[in-house]
Amino acid sequence: MPVSVAAPPFTRHRNLVIAGGVVLFHVAALWALQSGLLRRTIEIIVPAAILTELTPEEPKVAPPPPAPPPPVKAEPPPKKAPAPRPLPPAPQPVARPDPAPAPNAPLGVATPQPPAPPIAAPVAPAPPAPAPAPPAPRVELPSTDADYLQNPKPAYPPISKRLGEQGKVVVRVLIGTDGLAQRAEVADSSGYDRLDQAAVATVLKWRYVPGKRGGVPEAMWFRVPINFVLE
Repeated sequence: MPVSVAAPPFTRHRNLVIAGGVVLFHVAALWALQSGLLRRTIEIIVPAAILTELTPEEPKVAPPPPAPPPPVKAEPPPKKAPAPRPLPPAPQPVARPDPAPAPNAPLGVATPQPPAPPIAAPVAPAPPAPAPAPPAPRVELPSTDADYLQNPKPAYPPISKRLGEQGKVVVRVLIGTDGLAQRAEVADSSGYDRLDQAAVATVLKWRYVPGKRGGVPEAMWFRVPINFVLE
């Protein structure tokens, strides 16, 4: 056995509202059709959309390319000037014999000019003569010949006398400015040592006249010969 359930009052009220709204919509639509309002709205909206879709975009115009430079005209080469025509050769002079001079015609005499005197070369002045060198100072050697010196004779060694030794000894002695012997050495030996030593001892005891250079006493070496001879 089927059971029927009654709808609640709220649901029924909502259904009524929906049904009423649908009826009101249809009524408004019919009224709009009758009054022409809906048709105007459709004519305004539809053509605007169609015009928007059908309006083409303006094409972008590219800038025109730059004009090419005008061509440069090549200048023709300069024309060569015509070569000058050769001139005809000049007439050559022709030698003609001179007529013989008349016998009474005076003859000219050419007088030769005397030669020009030779030009003397400039003489360079002679260089001045060098100044004469000053004379060398006079040198006076020492001496043992003065009488005031009173130098004794050299002593003959007794052994050399018994053995018969004799000979000549040359002694080299340095004499000071005071006339005294400062040093002595044998320059030439006699061949006997005893005679050489006796000669050296003798010249060291002697006094001398000092040597001089330009009149001024100066220490000098002097050679003194001594002879040992048996009588």
